[in-house]
Amino acid sequence: MPTPRIAMLTAGGIAPCLSAAVGGLIARYTDLAPEIEIIGYRSGYKGLLKGEHLRVTPEVRASAGLLLKHGGSPLGNSRIKLTNVADCVKRGLVREGQDPLRVAADQLARDGITILHTIGGDDTNTTAADLAGYLQGNGYALTVVGLPKTIDNDVVPIRQTLGAWTAAEQGALYFENVVNEQSANPRMLIVHEVMGRNCGWLTAATARAYRARLDGVPFLPAFGLDRAQKEIDAVYVPESPLDLDREAERLRARLDAKDCVTIFLSEGAGLDTIVAEMEGRGEVLGRDAFGHVKIDTVNVGKWFADRFAPRIGAEKTLVQKSGHFSRSAAANADDLRLIQGMVDLAVECALGGVSGVIGHDEEREGRLRAIEFPRIRGGKAFDPQVPWFSEMLDAIGQPRE
Repeated sequence: MPTPRIAMLTAGGIAPCLSAAVGGLIARYTDLAPEIEIIGYRSGYKGLLKGEHLRVTPEVRASAGLLLKHGGSPLGNSRIKLTNVADCVKRGLVREGQDPLRVAADQLARDGITILHTIGGDDTNTTAADLAGYLQGNGYALTVVGLPKTIDNDVVPIRQTLGAWTAAEQGALYFENVVNEQSANPRMLIVHEVMGRNCGWLTAATARAYRARLDGVPFLPAFGLDRAQKEIDAVYVPESPLDLDREAERLRARLDAKDCVTIFLSEGAGLDTIVAEMEGRGEVLGRDAFGHVKIDTVNVGKWFADRFAPRIGAEKTLVQKSGHFSRSAAANADDLRLIQGMVDLAVECALGGVSGVIGHDEEREGRLRAIEFPRIRGGKAFDPQVPWFSEMLDAIGQPRE
């Protein structure tokens, strides 16, 4: 049996768990098998294709705990799909006529890698599955163990993805300052756009975290400082239909009553309608290597603000996006506990030759296990009927569909 040699990579968008997960893996391997060599490929699959990596030196092993205090990724990320040959050629990652899977497999073989840890979302981990399948089909044994990263919390069948709890908390902190803009102008409309292309979990969880923080804030109604001014008036997620006319009528009444309106909005809410409208006008929207429309070319928050403002009689609108602030934070205590449990099992599975994505398997009684790659997919919807979300809508006076 060949001597194990371990590689790690982080890929996709960043999240508040990447640095901590890398540090956790290094620390756990140092505890269990300090003799095993570890490298980290730079910038995700780009570094794998180009053969660019960092070594985990004794100094790094000794200081791995420092990584738990940082956001971002010490290795860097990229969005690369190894089965998208044209995109890999266009980026100069492979030459015309080369198969990126073959190039990546050959690099892993040259580097002597027997265990690969991928830290990313469904695209990252299904790409890892493609790579593992290719290697096995060509006589090269590789154990691939993924860790599920995404602030959207939308990976099937994983109950809770790494970084999502922190992102919700940070989005709430971000908006604590933004909401004070309601005092900058009469009849103010503020739209807080939260990340979440297909899933409203992060928007809902951010709203819940923000309102929980409001519970601990003192107010002075006798001098114009009332909770109502900082309260959320609407939460829109992709999973719930939206009647613009009915909501405009309701929000106009809120604006008349308290001189400001605040909306929490998933960036994916109404996205299909908006994209169809824009492309119908002949606009060409950018798409990433996985075929997803680039959200920053759509500007969902502005679209909603432009349609609501005249209907509710707003004098001024402000659209603020918390996504980059939230996703670049260091992991909070809840996520650190989740990361530690997943990292411990990831290392155990890797050393035992068990491939899969580590997570609490909702289809297997919520057990923490290495979930088989073919069962991993994105697009898990948020359930707007969960009690805590329904109760929040009732509290802010938003009708439930």
